[in-house]
Amino acid sequence: MTDEIAEQVEIQVKYEGYIQKSNLQVEKMKRMEDKKIPENIDYDAISGLATEALEKLKKIEPLSIAQASRISGVNPADISILLVYIEQGKIAKISK
Repeated sequence: MTDEIAEQVEIQVKYEGYIQKSNLQVEKMKRMEDKKIPENIDYDAISGLATEALEKLKKIEPLSIAQASRISGVNPADISILLVYIEQGKIAKISK
């Protein structure tokens, strides 16, 4: 085995964990992109959202969970709360 091949094998082994973790994050983001937020959601009816997150979600009106997760001031806990409400069908409807 040449030194170059040995070096490549060493690099692949060394960074395999990081690559797998990165691939998992990409898959998670894809799933979040597929999870849509109903356009008539009433964020005020969702208890537990941080005040800053509530204000920004109402102002920006993201179309998906992935978009909401990229908003500055919306933390992972807010995203979890939002997901629970959407998945359990506890969305308070408002008329526009």
